[in-house]
Amino acid sequence: MDRQPAHNRPMVIVVMGVASSGKTTVAKLLAETLGWQYQEGDALHPPENVAKMSAGTPLGDADRIPWLRLIAKRIDAWRSSGEAGVVTCSALKHAYRDIIIGERADVGLVHLRGSRELIGRRMAARKVHFMPTALLDNQFATLQEPSAEERAIIVDVGGAPAEIVDEILRRLPPKLKLEPA
Repeated sequence: MDRQPAHNRPMVIVVMGVASSGKTTVAKLLAETLGWQYQEGDALHPPENVAKMSAGTPLGDADRIPWLRLIAKRIDAWRSSGEAGVVTCSALKHAYRDIIIGERADVGLVHLRGSRELIGRRMAARKVHFMPTALLDNQFATLQEPSAEERAIIVDVGGAPAEIVDEILRRLPPKLKLEPA
């Protein structure tokens, strides 16, 4: 059975958090569960950013802004074509979220939050990713927790991915609850 948002507008959910918080795994499962489009935000990084991070150099705002604009462009493409989607983005600062979400009332935010210790263990266990463990402290130092005005769904990453997705689905605003198509 197809499931559609219970409103007529497109909907996009941005899944944010520090590296190794589970953004990709959770966002893919969320998109699959909802039957929505999926975009891995890291895939939109220009090669220069990937090279910089691979070398252990944190990105600065000047590096991130063009990347964030590409994510916003992807979000706006879904919105203009009437599609719903889930996109991953670390979105560590309020200013970054202003670019990708801003005044878009039909774009929601999910923050995957976990302890430095848990996420550090996950990051150390990853085999294929450009982000070295040396940059995790910078990620936590840069992170600005979502404000109340951002209406983020904040979920602890200690559970299994399916449990995290179930929690997100339970906490979606009523206008976003799903109904059969």
